[in-house]
Formats: sequence, structure tokens, C-alpha cells
Amino acid sequence: MSLSGKVALAGVYEHPTRWAPDKTDWQIMAESARGALEDCGLEKGDVDGLLAAGLGMGGLGIIQLSEYLDLKPRFVDSTNIGGSSFVAHVNHAAAAIHAGLCEVALILYGSTAASSAMAIGTGGQAGREPSAAFVAPYGLTTVGGYAMAAQLHMRRYGTTSEQLARIAVQTREHASLNPAAKMRKPITIEDVLASRVISDPLHLLDCCIISDGGGALIVTSTQRARDLRKRPVRLLGCGEAVWHQETGSPDLLTIAARQSGERAFEMAGLTPREIDLAMVYDSFTITVLLTLENLGFCKPGEGGPFVEGDRLSRTGGLPLNLDGGGLSSNHPGMRGIFLVIEAVKQLRGESGPRQVADPALALVHGTGGLLTTQHSGATLVLGAD
Repeated sequence: MSLSGKVALAGVYEHPTRWAPDKTDWQIMAESARGALEDCGLEKGDVDGLLAAGLGMGGLGIIQLSEYLDLKPRFVDSTNIGGSSFVAHVNHAAAAIHAGLCEVALILYGSTAASSAMAIGTGGQAGREPSAAFVAPYGLTTVGGYAMAAQLHMRRYGTTSEQLARIAVQTREHASLNPAAKMRKPITIEDVLASRVISDPLHLLDCCIISDGGGALIVTSTQRARDLRKRPVRLLGCGEAVWHQETGSPDLLTIAARQSGERAFEMAGLTPREIDLAMVYDSFTITVLLTLENLGFCKPGEGGPFVEGDRLSRTGGLPLNLDGGGLSSNHPGMRGIFLVIEAVKQLRGESGPRQVADPALALVHGTGGLLTTQHSGATLVLGAD
């Protein structure tokens, strides 16, 4: 039995901090939980499901977080599949609610990645521990893996650095309309190309920023959500996938988004052509381009021309990453929760100057891990109620 449309996002909250040396990860989560509950008009006692993941959360972290929040949930989930975790958590919460395992699920993330000076993705383990030695070059860094995908796409399809830079420029334009964004000064394609090369062909401005931050989501049944404070946003389709090296030599440009996206669109009974806006994980500009191709917004190899012009702008054919994304707004290590938050705000008409005109359908896709070795993908199709 499909859960399409039966479960909804009832409350969201994005913590305003981008630099919080005076806070802990859990304090950010607690403040975000309070904000999401206030957003939808529920109380802490209504929460009976808790889902969370984090850079420092170990196996018992969900238990310790429950105590910190003074919650005794009857459904818990601490699945950690990287940056896509919280997109997947929406799927898991929906399934739990649909199965009667809980009624109100709280999804949380908090991080002080910037103020704690975490060197995220800079130290490759390949060659230094057994499993990685078989799937990656020695010492591969995160940016190096994504640069490898960009190099391959350029050689195979003629994609240019200017086309990748267009993604960064458009994302910064949206960030300029978001008062909470960390980087708001407009940039040009020339600025991106003039920024220093981090891993050829990716420049500094092709890479996400590092910040502190956090957020919260409240998921419940659509029926219950309709009695709450804000207009609910229904979950129409969802999908999850993992990608790895298999036992041979897979195509590095076919990513998990293809599998998770197909499932989400199938469940929703929709196609990419019907989507009004998209929130796509943007750890790097190449991440966006490959994700759009694999989700079916354009054919493989056509991502470069697809992102040119104003297509991804607020008034374009596929408004993308309207909060400024990880490239310009915030990226506290794991960013999937912010994709969902902005999509919900857009579908409720609450995004102020960056608001898309009358959107009805939004696509959310999170990526976790490293595209060219092992990674995850989680996709949601959301609809205004």
C-alpha cells in the first residue's frame, strides 16, 4: 500500500547561526526542535518519534539525545548515510507513521563544523584501511573524487568550467536574497574561474562553504497536519539508493540519484517536467550537474547546456537551491535537512524575496559520501496541500 500523500511535513525550522562557538551541536538541535514545534503549534509531549544523525553521533547518540531533550520516543532512527541522511529520515518517518509505529516524528541536525575547525573531507583513507584500498586511489580527498567526476564529464561530453561556474553564480544570486546566507555578495563566471584551483578542474567557488548550523522537521499524518498551524506539505514520493564500485568498473557518472529518483517519481506518479522547483545537494557544482542528469531533468551529457542561461533562476524553468545552497548559504558538514526546510517554505509561500511564484511541486535530493567511490542518494517529491 502506497504512503503517497498520506504523510506530511507539518513544521520546519532552520537555525539562524552560521558561527556558534558558544553552542554545542545538541544545543543547536534543541533550539531547532523548539522552533519547529512552534512553527506547527505542537508541544514536546506530542513527539513520539525521534530521528537524528550527526558528525559526532556514535551508536548510542540517539539515546543520549533523547535524554538531553527529555523525550522517550517509541520510534528512533539514527541512520547515517552522509549528507542525504535527513532526506532519508523523512522517508523513514513517513513509513513509521504509515505503519502506526509513531504519530509525530521529529528530525534533527546540529553542527559546529566551522567553529570547531573540522577538516571535513580533507583526509583520504584509501590505501590506509582495507576496504577503501579496493575502491579508491591512495589518499583520495573528497574534492579530489568530485574533481575526477568533473574531469570525466568534460572529456566525455565537452562540459566546460564556465558551465559549472554558472551553477555557482546562480546559487549566489539566490543567496543574495536570503538574509541568513553566509555568502551574499554576487559573483560572476569570471570570479569563479579566477578563484584558485582546489582540485583541477574545480575552483574554490565551485566548492561548498563550511559553517555551523542546524535545523528540524516535524512529520505527521496529512490528516493531523491539516489541523495544525501551518499549511502542510505532503510527501508524494520518496526513494533511497546507494552506489558503490560493485565488482567491476561501473560508470562513474551514473549516480545513486538515478535509482532513488526513479522510485520517488514512480510513487508520486509524476515526471521531472512537472516539478516547479528543485533543492539539490550542492557539495560541489559538479554534484548538481550530475544529479540533474541522473534525476532525468536532462539526458546524460546534456547537463552543461541545461544549466546555462537563467534556467536555474527563481523565474527560470527549474528554480534551484533557492536558499543559496551549500555553495553560498550554509554547509555544516551534512546539509540534507536544509534542502527539505527550504522546499517546505517555498511550497508554503514563506521564502520572502527569493519566493518562487505559486509552486505546487518540489523535488528534494540529498547526496552523501563521495560520488566516484561510495555514496548514497535520497529523493523526495513534495506537494503543496
